[in-house]
Amino acid sequence: MPRYSLVTFGCQMNQHDSERVEELLAGAGYTAASDPGHADVVLLNTCSVREKAEQKLRSEVGRIALIKKARPGMALCVLGCVAQQEGERLLKKMPHVDLVVGPDHIGALPELLAEIELGGPPRVRTGFDLDEPRFLRAQPRANTSAVSRFVTIMKGCNERCSFCIVPHTRGAERYRPSGEIIEEIAQLVAAGAREVTLLGQTVNSYRDPSHALPPAPGAGEHRFQNTKLAQAHADESEFAALLRAIAASVPALARLRYTSPHPRHLTYSLIRAHAELPVLARHVHMPVQSGSDRVLKRMIRRYSVAEYYERTRVLQEAVPGLTLSTDVIVGFPGETQEDFLATLDLVRTVGFVGLFGFKYSVRPYTPAQKLADDVTEEDKSERLRELFAVADSVRQKHLASRVGQVEEVLVEECDAEGNASGRSERNEIVHFAAARPVRGEIVSVRIIRANKNSLGGETLDSALRGVMASRVAGPRALPVLA
Repeated sequence: MPRYSLVTFGCQMNQHDSERVEELLAGAGYTAASDPGHADVVLLNTCSVREKAEQKLRSEVGRIALIKKARPGMALCVLGCVAQQEGERLLKKMPHVDLVVGPDHIGALPELLAEIELGGPPRVRTGFDLDEPRFLRAQPRANTSAVSRFVTIMKGCNERCSFCIVPHTRGAERYRPSGEIIEEIAQLVAAGAREVTLLGQTVNSYRDPSHALPPAPGAGEHRFQNTKLAQAHADESEFAALLRAIAASVPALARLRYTSPHPRHLTYSLIRAHAELPVLARHVHMPVQSGSDRVLKRMIRRYSVAEYYERTRVLQEAVPGLTLSTDVIVGFPGETQEDFLATLDLVRTVGFVGLFGFKYSVRPYTPAQKLADDVTEEDKSERLRELFAVADSVRQKHLASRVGQVEEVLVEECDAEGNASGRSERNEIVHFAAARPVRGEIVSVRIIRANKNSLGGETLDSALRGVMASRVAGPRALPVLA
């Protein structure tokens, strides 16, 4: 039985694609190898959003090439965004690669690998499924510990942010019929999933190609002072209607999240959905990228700081206690120190409890590559350091404010010693002790300690505490946001 090794770079969409790759390979008779050195095929699922991701790919290909030299029969496959971006050029740059497959052709992997195994030449399969979009469905896995699952509702992007390569590597927006989405979620929940995260490059721009969704309450209403009426109508989508359909059709779903949305599509109908649907988690990741109108305009983000702040403020007023996290790019071409300080002010004002920060890097096929990259690497590094320091201060203040409060924690991990951890509705990591396995359960936990990046607490259920009431699991480090 052939064995495979899969390495994933990049975002949650790539993680979702890798899960589908594993299911495809399992269906074709492959088993997972313990490491690349024992694999018959090594697959690298790539990201091209940041320059660092491409550097990681080159390094990984070099490492695998040494293994392949000792095992001539091994196949090396590059998947994902870099595969789509580079295509045939990748084979010329990296002669050890046997197969290059773009995101829209992952479903063809088994047959493509079979050709390679039979001695076929290196192959490239790229391009977009624009006419007949295909979405790989997550396979329900009964009797597993998969508490949270991803479900793709759309792919591609119609935004043209000047720094972003996604429209080039993922194509134009294509949406999945609402009935297919709801059916997949129902099957995952029936198999044991408690939480589902909806995925899309601009997930809240969703429109149902089957035209099966009724208008959501509040659709088309204009409630924002800083957005023109025509723009507000253009920003409307059917995402809120989809959320309501999921909530009504899959009542056993405990929590529903989504990523990554665009601020333009944070409409009044979506805010009403958050206020009225208990299944929606009280946390939203809403990328802002900069706190300067001048920089946002150069980024072609199509909203102002005032619009972003007003819409997120209205959302938080509609859902008391809702938290926000965001993405920020520092050192974009033309960003002055004044622009950067405006970003820090926005981080403090909004009070983001989580922040992914990045230094701008020139990406091919993007409008921004025509701009002079005039911020020095030293200034970018210093600004990123300052950004993280401010974000950390805001996060610490938020975590401290939760001490003494009760959180409903969806338990994702629980070991044999009774150390349990999971996420609150607000997306905080919470650790506590449990006298029995509670993975997949929602447990009421009183917070008694704020750690650097998480919370520690004790369950309110005396039976669940048992003899372990005095124990609180230690903090778990979060990934470095760089």
